[in-house]
Amino acid sequence: MTSMKDKIVKKLLASNGEAVSGQQLADEFNVSRTAIWKHMKTLQEEGYSFETIKKKGYVLTGVPNTVTAAQIKAELQTEQFGQDIYYYDVVDSTQNIAHRLAQDGAKHGTVVISEEQTAGKGRLMRPWESTRQKGIWLTVILRPDVPPHRAPQFTLVTAVAVVQALQELLVQAKPQIKWPNDVLINGKKCTGILTEMQAESDVIQALLIGIGINVSQSEADFPKELQSIATSLKLEEGIDIDRSKLIATLLHKLEIYTALYVTDGFDQIRKLWEANSCTIGQRLEVTTARETFIGEAIGITNDGVLRVQKDDGEVKEIYTADIKIL
Repeated sequence: MTSMKDKIVKKLLASNGEAVSGQQLADEFNVSRTAIWKHMKTLQEEGYSFETIKKKGYVLTGVPNTVTAAQIKAELQTEQFGQDIYYYDVVDSTQNIAHRLAQDGAKHGTVVISEEQTAGKGRLMRPWESTRQKGIWLTVILRPDVPPHRAPQFTLVTAVAVVQALQELLVQAKPQIKWPNDVLINGKKCTGILTEMQAESDVIQALLIGIGINVSQSEADFPKELQSIATSLKLEEGIDIDRSKLIATLLHKLEIYTALYVTDGFDQIRKLWEANSCTIGQRLEVTTARETFIGEAIGITNDGVLRVQKDDGEVKEIYTADIKIL
């Protein structure tokens, strides 16, 4: 349910610098002028700024550095994804919130987003640095009509959506996918993806797709141990990227590619993934639970499994592992 405040913000953002009459807002939303005035005062307290022009109305002159539901929805072009957005200032993890919402019946395409995570998590329960207001920290709840064994491919579907969204907004930086769940720019990680599942033996109840994108961090924002391997869009592109626009673009791409995978299978997604991968064709050091070996990545299967050819010609299919590009 969209709040009155969010409806007002969306209207102001869509006005493109033109004045919006308080009476027009009151009539459109069937509330009093006093109610509109109170909402405008609240918005000012949250960091929005306005110029009030006599007999014309409010002109939006400044927007806070936030990614609220209203700011995202002003850019949104989806039918389902992002229609319900739960926005938080600080959470432990958007994944944890999404798990609870999914259990309570949250719709397909529901988004949980926060300005900061105090216990963000990545693959294999590794911590994820979530610098306040400098990244995108969100989880999308999916309810796909596919059997549980097809769930792992959604990580790769999401990677394709992330790269396509970044390519639409970036000019200089060239994002690439590292198997299975990272997006790199110039060899450094800017995005991580975490897929978790609620399921019964033969039915997916919900998939929780966690996405973390480093947007505007400086090098100093990363811990010293990460500075050589992590980056942000600002560090690589040289300018600030509009986070709300990036989120809206990402949700649009994710909606498209999720539907494509569910209806047509993984083959088209696989081709897009391989075309945007920095893993395929590279020599890798592969570390699984059982062994460490070196070989060349030669592709992925329609199950999203990485195929690595060892120097003796043996082809190994890798379901889960840490890989290092040599």
